[in-house]
Amino acid sequence: MTSSELWTRETAERYDAEEAESSSDAALGPTLDFLAALAGDGRALEFAIGTGRVGVPLRERGVPVVGIELSEHMAAVLRRKTDADTLPVVIGDMATTVVPGEFRLVYLVYNTITNLLTQDEQVACFRNAARHLAPGGRFVIELGVPPLRFLPPGQLAVPFDVSERHLGFDTFDLVEQVLVSHHLTRDDDGRYRRGNSRHRYAWPAELDLMARIAGLEPERRVADWDGTPFTQDSTKHVSVWRKPL
Repeated sequence: MTSSELWTRETAERYDAEEAESSSDAALGPTLDFLAALAGDGRALEFAIGTGRVGVPLRERGVPVVGIELSEHMAAVLRRKTDADTLPVVIGDMATTVVPGEFRLVYLVYNTITNLLTQDEQVACFRNAARHLAPGGRFVIELGVPPLRFLPPGQLAVPFDVSERHLGFDTFDLVEQVLVSHHLTRDDDGRYRRGNSRHRYAWPAELDLMARIAGLEPERRVADWDGTPFTQDSTKHVSVWRKPL
């Protein structure tokens, strides 16, 4: 078991509703285009597949997808959408769980590598991706750039969402390189529900070093799934590493 926090049944049941905007056809289209192009006619493996927000529609595009998921509750929600023959899911952690066969593509989206709370586990995740890739295959990560530029001296919190139904802010431990995302979410009855989650943030250059340790080579880094160039002002990146032939 890695240090990832385990998603509960209650959280899993709410997940799709809370992520409806990011799951729309308009929002997911560029993601699916990007991943399908890399997979080609090969198989894809999604680390931390969750409820299948990306994996299910990618499979519907004709890409054979297999998933690894730590939370049985999240996998149970996915299983309502498609059967195990169509999209197999192995219960386990993304840093060490091994599934049969080789893959053209391994991908990890939506900041999920930060659920691994130590650098050693994040390195192990890269090594696990490399273990599953066929020669010439790609590992893709979508990850936010740590927003430390927004931290003036003496401040430890950065808001990331202030809307009618949700207040979100991150607090930082700059020594341990860990942030805690805090959420206040207003339910339909008007009451607020509080939650938080811990993450180990990592810089793009640090991920490149992890990839090198795993025997992968950097191929591409863009600011989003549409391919916008990555700059010093980008708030996130989509990075691609390749397993040598």
